[in-house]
Amino acid sequence: MSTTSRTLDESGLGGDRPATDGPAPSRPPSGERRPGRGGEGAGRQWHGGRVTYAILALFTVGSLFPLVWTAVAASRDNTRLARTPPPFWFGGNLVKNLEIAWTDANMGTALLNTTIVAGSVAAGTVLFSTLAGFAFAKLRFRFQNLLLLLVIGTMMVPPQLSVVPLYMLVAELSWTDQLQSVILPTLVSAFGVFFMRQYLVGALPTELIEAARVDGASSWRVVWHVVFPAARPAMAVLGMLTFVMAWNDFFWPIIALTQNGSPTVQVALTGLGRGYIPDQSVIMAGALLGTLPLLIAFVLFGKHIVGGIMQGAVKG
Repeated sequence: MSTTSRTLDESGLGGDRPATDGPAPSRPPSGERRPGRGGEGAGRQWHGGRVTYAILALFTVGSLFPLVWTAVAASRDNTRLARTPPPFWFGGNLVKNLEIAWTDANMGTALLNTTIVAGSVAAGTVLFSTLAGFAFAKLRFRFQNLLLLLVIGTMMVPPQLSVVPLYMLVAELSWTDQLQSVILPTLVSAFGVFFMRQYLVGALPTELIEAARVDGASSWRVVWHVVFPAARPAMAVLGMLTFVMAWNDFFWPIIALTQNGSPTVQVALTGLGRGYIPDQSVIMAGALLGTLPLLIAFVLFGKHIVGGIMQGAVKG
């Protein structure tokens, strides 16, 4: 062995492999992995054990129990619900109670109004929150941090404090008992702006925006062709959360709307079961009618929503 090869071999800095008397180490065929490497499990499907499936089954049953019991209560009569213990299996009054709830609460109109309100609020919140989140995440302007702190600070203000001035404004515009009184005040949310800002900080590279500007894209083309595609997973999550919150909102709609005008589902349900002894089975039937559209929407679009979440979570 030469002196140069021995010196480089001892220092560990040489790129030339010193000559050896033994045979060269064999390499595994292409496509095979060496045992003990970190990438050995890449692409493998992992399966949980019996304990994992038992825990998942337990949580599933616990999550579905309120919905199932609502359907059970809606299929009974008021006398049976008052007994102890309560019923845990279906009766024969489900169709009858659903018809009563549909008629007494004018549920058809209420479902249509709630779909319009929830859809408009979700679309507006996603659009404006994405634009504002992009501005706070990637643009530079004066008082940027101060304005972001003010937006976040509004999340600490209880919504009950704004009810009186908001109702005075709605009354001045002659919007009382109209759907725009519920839609317009909730088109933008501080949570949505903060959520989209935090997502776009890491998901949208600044180099991608600069490349689009170098190619001559205007600000709106950058938003449409760069920002929206990058923010699609977060937009799907925010839209789903906003739609559910708007569908279940009760506090402001019960003030701005009435049962005889343009009620939402939650407002219409307050007219069920009135009397000296409220009919709890009819109330449960109305609650079931108000929940079914959300379940149908999740069954139809849940796969796309979960796919969007996973697309934003997996990188590489």
